[in-house]
Amino acid sequence: MSTGKSMILEVENVSKRFGGLLALDKVNLSVNEGEIFGIIGPNGAGKTTLFNVINGVYPPTQGRVKFRGEDVTGSQPYELCKRGLARTYQVVRPLAELTVRENVTVGACFGRENLPLEKAEKVADEVIGLVGLNARSDMLASKLNIAQKKRLEMARALAGRPVMILLDEVLAGLNPQEVADMLGVVRNIRKEGVTIIMIEHLMHAVMNLSDRVFVLDYGAQIAEGTPQHVSNHPKVIEAYLGDPEVAKRFLEGSA
Repeated sequence: MSTGKSMILEVENVSKRFGGLLALDKVNLSVNEGEIFGIIGPNGAGKTTLFNVINGVYPPTQGRVKFRGEDVTGSQPYELCKRGLARTYQVVRPLAELTVRENVTVGACFGRENLPLEKAEKVADEVIGLVGLNARSDMLASKLNIAQKKRLEMARALAGRPVMILLDEVLAGLNPQEVADMLGVVRNIRKEGVTIIMIEHLMHAVMNLSDRVFVLDYGAQIAEGTPQHVSNHPKVIEAYLGDPEVAKRFLEGSA
């Protein structure tokens, strides 16, 4: 799908094996600058493995990854961070005995711009405002609730000044109001010019946020396109629950 914008990420024929397990099977996808690109699929579909290959946690068994036009296959996560690729994790692990501001400052010091402490602190304050944690800036990270820790995880990644961020289930464990608030944060991140790829199980949210949606099942792509196209795709309906009517309600967020 062409949007007139240049591609920021290309995953070409990527497979990943763990012994006899084929976790990813010849995956191909491309993401345009400025997009919100959603990745969905049943549990065990290979979504997080795909993230781990993209940001260098695992090298692919086959295929290559191109970021901003350069082949970065096999690069380490810290190298990709310096190139402008950031990542959050589903299980958040803040530096518990540091404040919110100190956590985010660390992200700025070791990000794409490799900022000295004084400048890193200024960036941290900007990013803390972007994710809505101003009132918690001086609070220890260990004192935050799960929704606030999710925002801190995003802020720490964003402080590295990425051009693209991978969001791994940032809505997991949140109540409906917290989900609504977080969707606003994600939209604001896109307004800042950051391309977003997100894994999410909350279908209603990802369908409303994403420009395009990519669907994995058993490590292989089964659909890609607009949210409306994907939610009506026969293979997607089969992968989710099997019953077309139940699956449709699930994908629309009403089941």
